[in-house]
Amino acid sequence: MKKYYLAVDIGASSGRHILSHMEDGKMVLEEIYRFPNGMEECRGQKIWNVDRLFEEIKTGMKRCKELGRIPVSVGIDTWAVDFVLLDQDNERIGHAVAYRDERTKNMDQEVYKLVTEKELYGRTGIQKQIFNTVYQLMALKIKNPADFLRAAKLLMIPDYFNFLLTGNAVTEYTNATTTQLVNAGTKSWDIDLIHKLGYPESIFQKIQLPGTELGRLKEAIAKEVGYNCKVVLPATHDTGSAVVAVPVADDGERNVLYISSGTWSLMGTEIHEADCSEAGRQHNFTNEGGYQYRFRYLKNIMGLWMIQSVKKEIGGEFGFNEICEAASKCGISSIVDCNEERFLAPENMTEEVKAACRESGQKEPEGIAEVAAVIYNSLAKCYADTQKEIENITNKHYDCIHIIGGGANADYLNQLTAKATEKKVLTGPVEATAIGNLAAQMIADGLLDGLKDARKCILNSFPIKEYQ
Repeated sequence: MKKYYLAVDIGASSGRHILSHMEDGKMVLEEIYRFPNGMEECRGQKIWNVDRLFEEIKTGMKRCKELGRIPVSVGIDTWAVDFVLLDQDNERIGHAVAYRDERTKNMDQEVYKLVTEKELYGRTGIQKQIFNTVYQLMALKIKNPADFLRAAKLLMIPDYFNFLLTGNAVTEYTNATTTQLVNAGTKSWDIDLIHKLGYPESIFQKIQLPGTELGRLKEAIAKEVGYNCKVVLPATHDTGSAVVAVPVADDGERNVLYISSGTWSLMGTEIHEADCSEAGRQHNFTNEGGYQYRFRYLKNIMGLWMIQSVKKEIGGEFGFNEICEAASKCGISSIVDCNEERFLAPENMTEEVKAACRESGQKEPEGIAEVAAVIYNSLAKCYADTQKEIENITNKHYDCIHIIGGGANADYLNQLTAKATEKKVLTGPVEATAIGNLAAQMIADGLLDGLKDARKCILNSFPIKEYQ
């Protein structure tokens, strides 16, 4: 009898439910439900509609019952840094504010009045991003002190959904590290840091590792979806799950760089001890927690968010593959700095790209093909620059770059990346986040014998394409 496992993978623009089982030693995937996601405007803030998202989670779970394929377990992953606060009665306080909201503007300076930027990095190893949880909490403390004082629990977005499913409140490790409040040495909440910042220690929940069985569905939830199953923690940070699925046969010990390519491009390597050096801070590298206490030593690069934005603005009926192909036929060589804050949440991405080219004296792109070409060229250059920085800081040579996630389908970008980095580029699997989520569940259930076995299985289960 086949054993099924369900991954609920929620990104910034969409979510999906993917069932998996083993067949002839290979992972087989089946997408059974998909739903839209996106930031909403509410009273001047950008928020996530977590009530609707939870209804979508349950709707997708009901689909398993309709198909007659009841999962052994379910695991949820989402983006990082965002959270909800609950009061003493476990009622949510306010909205789940999105990381692209402007409430964190200038909050870095408020944090640095209490803890220097250098000390913050030395303790946590996490790169400065103005939307990190540490700055979001400071915004709450200063701008919404009443809500801040009412808080009894802080739960990251996937932790909140798990709490609604099971009634158990914990914080999963990989997502916890993105708060910039976890000590890179102890791998637990940095209580001294939390006290210095004036945040209440009591709101931070126990940290649990990927693979932890959180519990079974609450009776009311089980009745609603039509069955009961285990809720197992994957790496709930989507990049953490994606890196689990980097298909290397030797457990990642060889010299491989990865790019988890989606809304964001996360480029880095896997290390066993955090590098909190001043060189890492100066180059804005981060040490995000990974599976089995590994670290994802990486840099956040703006990523395909830029393409997604211009597609909405001027892409018309073009699909992403068509845009990528059209861009490949353009001769425009203009580039922009993808990591400039101006591209984080502009009112109009197309106009922002054109303005950046104009201000730097370069040719201004016209139309979707040229704007996309500028973005793809700029991303490839950023990847090449980041690769050199990693090699200099780690004093290692990397043989190839492995691109996973939706960006693995961007053929032109992959060609540009191979050319710009002068490295062999391997791409796939596309569904890396869901696969890593499922792998963690299968390991927890004993179907796969640890991370090394899981990665070998993934390598044998999904096609890999090579660019030189």
